[in-house]
Amino acid sequence: MQVLQDLRALMHSTFFDILPIAIIIFGFQFLVIRQRVKHLKKVLLGMLYVLIGITFFLLGLEEALFPIGRSMAAQLTNPEFLQSVRLSVGELHWVDYYWVYIFAFAVGAGTTIAEPALIAVAMKAHEVSGGAIGVFGLRIAVAIGVAVGLALGAYRIVTGFPMHYFIISGYVIVVIQTYFAPKLIVPLAYDSGGVTTSTVTVPLVAALGLGLAETVPGRSALLDGFGLIAFASLCPMISVMAYAQLSDFKNKRALKRLLDTDEYYSRQTKREPRS
Repeated sequence: MQVLQDLRALMHSTFFDILPIAIIIFGFQFLVIRQRVKHLKKVLLGMLYVLIGITFFLLGLEEALFPIGRSMAAQLTNPEFLQSVRLSVGELHWVDYYWVYIFAFAVGAGTTIAEPALIAVAMKAHEVSGGAIGVFGLRIAVAIGVAVGLALGAYRIVTGFPMHYFIISGYVIVVIQTYFAPKLIVPLAYDSGGVTTSTVTVPLVAALGLGLAETVPGRSALLDGFGLIAFASLCPMISVMAYAQLSDFKNKRALKRLLDTDEYYSRQTKREPRS
């Protein structure tokens, strides 16, 4: 019964959340473009699907994803668990939270691979680049970036280091990479940082950050619990440009090797005596 009441309340609030979008779209269609909406029934049916989908998604967040994220953070930072897997002697140190970093890395990689927004962007990038940008390669590069970012963010929460040190250093790396990376990949790398913070990734990341901040001694949920999403947005830009730079380096080496081989055979042909 409680679930039905929550579902009804969420659907009511979701309707008023998407209502401005519908008003803007139909307002421009009728007042600016001044044409009828093509396939109006399909459009209205699609909006109904959006309403239902977002409602069930929000319900799933509240009932499953947020509790799971906090529960995992609480269990991994439980003093009894940490004592059983600790690596240091004496008081607990940051290295004793290594399972937290591994979990953050795994969650980052897994949720990013399943992120619908990233899949859509990767497919479009593959299409408009004529196959130069691989769908799976781009997804893996972004997933590695998010995974490293979340592990780094979890380390920051455990140690309590100021976040701006990490963010400023990260963007310095991004600026340097922007200058040296292939120009084809730079805009896509910047967009990759945005598409990772979408429907699947954000709920688990936010729940993980809040759970860690609430269970690690001396941390504030408000000051330390948020900020993981910033790491999840920053590191994919670095990883995607690094992936492009590595691919470009390998291609140049292969081309140089091919040219050297052709030049060698050309010289050998010239040296052969005529019969």
